Amino acid sequence: MLDDLEEEPITLYFWTTPNGFKISIMLEELGVPYEVKFVDLGKGEQFAPEFLAISPNNKIPAIVDPDGPDGRPLAIFESGAILLYLARKYGAFYPTNERLKADVDQWLFWQAGGLGPIAGQRNHFVNSAPEKIPYAIDRYSKEIERLFGVLEKRLSARPYLGGAYSIADIASFPWVRTWKTLGQDIAKYPNIARWLGDIGARPAVAKGLALKRPQATVQD
Repeated sequence: MLDDLEEEPITLYFWTTPNGFKISIMLEELGVPYEVKFVDLGKGEQFAPEFLAISPNNKIPAIVDPDGPDGRPLAIFESGAILLYLARKYGAFYPTNERLKADVDQWLFWQAGGLGPIAGQRNHFVNSAPEKIPYAIDRYSKEIERLFGVLEKRLSARPYLGGAYSIADIASFPWVRTWKTLGQDIAKYPNIARWLGDIGARPAVAKGLALKRPQATVQD
């Protein structure tokens, strides 16, 4: 019987970045089988032809679903697109009401178009740039603080970004949890702190965050 067949796992192309953790968390929340293929960004594995065939923008995460909508394998890149696909396919963490969908969508794109890129730029100019550029550091630091203020206000009136826990929260959480790296004082944001605690306490979130880089494993 079909019900007795084991579901073929989704392949997750992953590295331990906030964007990568979005999808490992989502897959754990869904409870669907998946296998991880690490893409070592430091070694340039994101530029390998076999990975570019799946993710032409040479970025992680990406997935290959062996059981796409038409029964054929489907490759998807861009974390927001992956979250939407998985939410629709499994009917979870995404509302069915169109008004509520719009609410979740706008916060998902707020993260993908604002919070994530700005956080990444701040991290680059503060920690990785070959020279310190005060203008860039100041610009991105101020914008991160503004975005944290937007999030704090949003969460003052609801437990999660879309009201109920959704892919908007799954997208934002891995970035916001790095508040120390982003130069933020969490004491200034009690609603964000509560939200981080609530999401971080979810067993699936802990499992999704537990993925480690291969070279980070303890050696005997």
